[in-house]
Amino acid sequence: MRWRSYCWILRFTQDDGFLDLSVFIRIIRGQKAFPRAISTCSVCAVPAPKLIIFDCDSTLSAIEGIDELARVRGPKVFAEVEAMTAAAMEGKIAVEDVFAKRLAIIQPRRADVAAVGRQYVERVEPTALATIAQLKAAGWTPLILSGGFRQIIEPLAAHLGIARIEAVDLYFNASGDYTGFDAKFPTTRSGGKPERIAELKRELAPARTVMVGDGVSDLETKPVVDLFVGYGRYTERAKVKAGAHAFIHSLADLPALLEK
Repeated sequence: MRWRSYCWILRFTQDDGFLDLSVFIRIIRGQKAFPRAISTCSVCAVPAPKLIIFDCDSTLSAIEGIDELARVRGPKVFAEVEAMTAAAMEGKIAVEDVFAKRLAIIQPRRADVAAVGRQYVERVEPTALATIAQLKAAGWTPLILSGGFRQIIEPLAAHLGIARIEAVDLYFNASGDYTGFDAKFPTTRSGGKPERIAELKRELAPARTVMVGDGVSDLETKPVVDLFVGYGRYTERAKVKAGAHAFIHSLADLPALLEK
């Protein structure tokens, strides 16, 4: 088993104090014995986390947030944006070719973002809450990795008990008008999700990493995860189904799948 970190409980025979950091590191590396001044030492090893990473739109919730933002602007804008979203999710066009364009067309306001955030919760995948609770009880750490928007996803993450969101920030002025987005965030472009997962693995050193999602951008993570689970409750994409290690139509199927 791999270990991520160690906690050390030290007691000194003479003056209480802190072990010098350089000495501490050398002890961990096996380059130095414990100082004689230490009368007792106990070590508890903390196992590496098991990460289960969820896409958000059309996975944890039935909606595509960007499309719902577009719907507020009327049927013409909705149809145009929905077509671009579908093409990107199918891998027919690159994410970066439509990301900024859709937002420029929509010009979402802060109030629109709050309204769509409520829709995420209202249309949550029906087994998501119970499934995530079950996975957490089994030692999995859930997080959301999305090409959607952090502010919209936050209510759903809070509802599901997911502490960490990896998504794109939207920017607004004092009046609540749209001024831009975090164009540097990896999920604004094709290949961004595996890039961000690689960064998370360096940060967290997980024992196991699983990705769950419905789109081609999710399938791109397959080389950097231990298991990629395609999801088809809301939209079954042939390319994703063919390429996934496993394919499910309900999040309730995840716990049994992860026990295999």
